[in-house]
Amino acid sequence: MTEVVAINGSPRMEKGRTAMILDPFLDGMKGAGASVELFYTKRLDIRPCTGELICWEETPGKCYISDDMQLLYHKLREADILVLATPVYMPLPGEMQNLMNRLVLLLDPILEMRAGRTRARFREDVRISKIALVSTCGWWEKGNFEVVLQIAEELARNASVDFAGALLRPHAYLLGEVEEKTRRVMDAARQAGIQLVKEGKMSEETLEMVSQPLVSEEERNRRYGYITRGQ
Repeated sequence: MTEVVAINGSPRMEKGRTAMILDPFLDGMKGAGASVELFYTKRLDIRPCTGELICWEETPGKCYISDDMQLLYHKLREADILVLATPVYMPLPGEMQNLMNRLVLLLDPILEMRAGRTRARFREDVRISKIALVSTCGWWEKGNFEVVLQIAEELARNASVDFAGALLRPHAYLLGEVEEKTRRVMDAARQAGIQLVKEGKMSEETLEMVSQPLVSEEERNRRYGYITRGQ
């Protein structure tokens, strides 16, 4: 059975718009036979990494900070797929940033050069083979995800695992206001979860359905007062 650990970094947790995309995605994974555990960073005590790399040099694979990451480390070592879910802040909510920094413990400090970049890989006792991203933002276009998307992709590359793709939902504040298109987005998120477990990847067509505009640009400008300025 495929083991999935999902981490929702939204401060609004299950009431946030990130959950509106994440939940059907995870439901699809469960429906495809995966075992899924979901954690909310807001409910966890995750302290900042102190950057001393004691977990690499003095106590390999062990962090001296006694907090809820100790529970997550155990769960993550047993997971096949890691799902990171977050709204776009500047660039990430604080709790999510703390968690991602603390993932350094799972990396083997034996570094190597690949395609002109220094990379590592997960330790031998870490089963994660794929990382997927679920992200929402309030602004209109998908370009607003560039930094968060790069963070997730670089984590996968640095750990030498597959980046399985991203469910990106721009202008997420419209979810629920446009009922028919919202339903299509939710259905696509659920289908993406099924595809990832059954086929090992998500189709570009399905991911585009998750990101589809919920209203036209003209309707957006009329309803929400957007102003388009020249360069």
